[in-house]
Amino acid sequence: MQGTVTAVSSDDDHAFSKPNRDRITLLAGLGVEGDAHAGVRVQHRSRVARDPSQPNLRQVHLIGEELFAELGAAGFAVSPGQLGENVTTRGVDLLGLPVGTVLRLGPAAVLELTGLRNPCRQIDDFQPGLLRQVVDRDAAGNLVRKTGVMSIVRVGGPVRPGDAITVQLPAGPHRPLDRV
Repeated sequence: MQGTVTAVSSDDDHAFSKPNRDRITLLAGLGVEGDAHAGVRVQHRSRVARDPSQPNLRQVHLIGEELFAELGAAGFAVSPGQLGENVTTRGVDLLGLPVGTVLRLGPAAVLELTGLRNPCRQIDDFQPGLLRQVVDRDAAGNLVRKTGVMSIVRVGGPVRPGDAITVQLPAGPHRPLDRV
């Protein structure tokens, strides 16, 4: 399976949205250079408040741009970086990949998927009613979170819009992504 990076975003502030960049640099074991969520230990404020010693399993946030088209059809205008993701992708079913999937981005960077982003009420602060659009139920009644996946950086390197994404599944049995 292959895809493409369509946008990269970062911010040194703990803001909800992140501005788009010409490139970002991923740092092994840390995340996006200069991003507020980079670090060995958890950086998300709500998680730091609970236990600041937790490992940072949310170093890089990825969202498929296909979500933006779905939201647009429901009357919401959302573009890359606005939901706080660092990497916007096209052509990869991020939500369908298992824990431990390796994504190679561009010439050098390597990410390992750790779980799903758990959308919170801040999404409704961004656009009222958006939370209902990004949380759904499947046919069996299970909760479906659509706001992307979280990962850790295994190998650092630059990532730019237009870079190829190569997907490598882990050895089975596969474990579905869950919130982290």
